[in-house]
Amino acid sequence: MATTVLVRGLNDVASAVALRLHQAGFRAVLQDDEVAPVSRRGMSFADAAEGGTATLESVTARMTSLEELPAVLGGEEIPVLVAPLSEVLDAIVPDMLVDARMRKRAVPEDQRAFAPTTIGLGPNFVAGGNVHVAIETSWDDLGRIIYEGPTLPLDGDPRPIDGHSRDRFVYSSTVGLFKTTRHIGDQVSPGDLVGEINGEPIFAPIRGILRGLVQDGISVVLRTKLLEVDPRRGDAVTTGVGQRPDAIAAAVTTVVQAHE
Repeated sequence: MATTVLVRGLNDVASAVALRLHQAGFRAVLQDDEVAPVSRRGMSFADAAEGGTATLESVTARMTSLEELPAVLGGEEIPVLVAPLSEVLDAIVPDMLVDARMRKRAVPEDQRAFAPTTIGLGPNFVAGGNVHVAIETSWDDLGRIIYEGPTLPLDGDPRPIDGHSRDRFVYSSTVGLFKTTRHIGDQVSPGDLVGEINGEPIFAPIRGILRGLVQDGISVVLRTKLLEVDPRRGDAVTTGVGQRPDAIAAAVTTVVQAHE
């Protein structure tokens, strides 16, 4: 029987990991505790969490209940579960678990009891500490597999695109429901209204294409990444697996294949 890998998170990195594992013949399952804001929805399976499906590189992920999971696991579609991790672990016994939530500032709990092999992606993971294996997600050492010791600490600004780095993003300055009528792929100019939170307007920071935009009607907290603008316009990338998620997913696949 193929190895079952539980992937925590629904962002672009988690989705790339699940996609590549699925394509390699492993039984991948995506899980998150709740429907959380995801900005790069065109580059992820996140929209499936709202009760439907999402497609990435011709592979479909589908919202699944815990009761349905045994029947669909290992099929043509990737199951998506929105349920507490404890309930998911009661329903299935994964061979491996990947924490791909990419919570850059959070200190993860010790996850080594959750599966025979656990993999942590990004800052604050320690191989042999809170996971069995860690994988570097920083551009400086992207995809490095660590079997002992920590990943690099959180880096500074995002990698620049056409001279724009942190200024490509807009983060929430308050708590509430994000409302928008815009869509990923829309063209925007500086100062264009993109959405609002409790009546507080959210504007586009630069000229370009909306590469990321969290779901309309989603509840956000302080410092949630609301939107991202790709300044390349004609060459903007808004769908498919990105370069960085793909490199991370390739490293995860290498670990899974080695441990199978």
